[in-house]
Amino acid sequence: MTVFFEDVSEGDRSEYGSYEVTREEIIRFAEQYDPQWFHVDEERIERESPYGGLIASGWHTAAMTMRMLVEAEFRDAASVGAKGTDELRWWRPVRPGDTLRIETEIVETVPESPERGLVRVRVETYDGDDERVFSMIGNVMYLTRDG
Repeated sequence: MTVFFEDVSEGDRSEYGSYEVTREEIIRFAEQYDPQWFHVDEERIERESPYGGLIASGWHTAAMTMRMLVEAEFRDAASVGAKGTDELRWWRPVRPGDTLRIETEIVETVPESPERGLVRVRVETYDGDDERVFSMIGNVMYLTRDG
């Protein structure tokens, strides 16, 4: 069933996930998109890291969050992209072996035209210890049923 703008309401909450983070994925992503030493250089990490080991790029954490959102929420939604994000935060490092999950809450719905509305959704990502590692408010465009 396709979820249209009219089908979501302020206060709607959902929980999704389970995304297993691997060492190999952390390094592969960082080598391509964020090659800072604390994401890729394991010898230096062992000697100098203030994080106590290898950590994922924050942008990788955002990408893993997006993957879970697409698989669980946007796959059946009449979503046509986003206008951006607000309040983007990285709260704690993500590490190899962490299993991530997300919680969402619709914070606002704004009709924009007969064809489309804006859904503001708070997204929080948690690790296996239920520690918040990432959060944002996405500004997602949804088609209307009759648009």
